[in-house]
Amino acid sequence: MPILEIVGWIGSAILVWSLLQTRILRLRLINLVGCLILIAYNSISGVWPMTGLNVVLAAINIYYLRKLMGERHSTASYDVVEVRPDDAYLQHLLGQHAADIATFNPAAAGRPVTEAREAYLIVHGDETVGYVLAHDAGDGEVQVDLDYVVERYRDFTPGEFVFRSSQLFAAKGYRRIVTAPGSASAPGAYYEKIGFSREGDRFALAITA
Repeated sequence: MPILEIVGWIGSAILVWSLLQTRILRLRLINLVGCLILIAYNSISGVWPMTGLNVVLAAINIYYLRKLMGERHSTASYDVVEVRPDDAYLQHLLGQHAADIATFNPAAAGRPVTEAREAYLIVHGDETVGYVLAHDAGDGEVQVDLDYVVERYRDFTPGEFVFRSSQLFAAKGYRRIVTAPGSASAPGAYYEKIGFSREGDRFALAITA
C-alpha cells in the first residue's frame, strides 16, 4: 500500500476516533488533527471537494477551540448556584453520577450527603456541569467533601469558580479551603492548577476577601 494512501487511512481513523471522545475539548483537538492530515492527503491526491470539506471542518474546529479556550477561566461562562445539601435536584445528580463518583472519589461516595453543610451547583448556560459539597471544619476552614465535574467538562476547571472567583466561602467567614485528609496522595494537578498548595496529606487555599 502506497505511503500516501496509508496517510489517508490514518487521517480517516483519527476522525472516527475523535467522534468517540466524550470530552468536548479533546474531541475538537483530535478532529482538527484528522482534518489537517486529510487536507494534505486530498490536496496531494487532487481530490478538491474533500479538500474543501476538510478545510471547512478544520476552520469550524479552530473557531470552537478558540471559543472554548476563551471561556475556560471566564467568570461570564459559569454560574455558581448555592443549594441545600438535601436539595432534590442535587440528590438526583448524585444518583446519576454515583458510579463515577465511586470510581474517582470513593471516600466521597461513602460519606453521607447530610454531613455536608455547603452545596453548590456549577452551571454553564442551561447545563449543570459539576457540583461541590463541603462542610465547616472549624477554625475558619471549610473542607471539600466532593468536587465533581461531568466528563464532558473535565478538560476545564469549573471548580475554580466556587473556590476562587465566586467569593462564596469568604462571604461566610471562612479563611481557608482544605481538601479531605489523604487527598494529596492522589494526583494533584487539578488543585495546584487553580491555586491550591500541598500541606501534608492534603491541599489548601487561603481565601482572599
